[in-house]
Amino acid sequence: MNLLSEMQRDALAEVFNIGAGRAALSISEIVGDEVKLSVPSIEVKKSVEIGVETLPLNNERFGTVHQNFTGPFEATAMLLFSEEKALEIVRDMMGSQMSLEELVEFEQEAMCELGNIILNACLSAMADILGISLNSTLPCYTIASCTELLHTITSSMDQDYVLVLNIVFTSVKRESEGQLILLLSSASLTNLIRHIDHFLGGI
Repeated sequence: MNLLSEMQRDALAEVFNIGAGRAALSISEIVGDEVKLSVPSIEVKKSVEIGVETLPLNNERFGTVHQNFTGPFEATAMLLFSEEKALEIVRDMMGSQMSLEELVEFEQEAMCELGNIILNACLSAMADILGISLNSTLPCYTIASCTELLHTITSSMDQDYVLVLNIVFTSVKRESEGQLILLLSSASLTNLIRHIDHFLGGI
């Protein structure tokens, strides 16, 4: 069952690519190197369909930044990197040769900043292009196992759908892959699709 048409999916991918481009500029300033973010794929699944085979959750532990967004639709946005990749990005952001133990001390603050930049850039791009207004909570960072993540995604009674974007984070020093996940209720997904269709109708 395709919950989005190809045109709707392409429109969303373009929206998030614009947001990723904005985020990349901000992150480049922080790390002092050119950073590129791209969104090569996007899918919408029912929460009950989500499993290890659906999401590329092949690591034992993940650094997860999440924020809640409210407006014409409500969503919980989650940015996922493997814990190892999260620490590598923190090292780049801190601009130093810190030991792993020292990096862990700054991990939460740095990843909250990174998540805030990426999530807000992507969601604000969506708001700008679709002509809506979205409000967000402060970012929260946690380390979670694959099992814990899947439980969070599939156990919410109010969020029936999961919008999954694969994100490629590229800098001079490294390339990392992560996921941006939006948890949406049935009503919120319907409202999002309605705004996408309104946008497409005006092109």
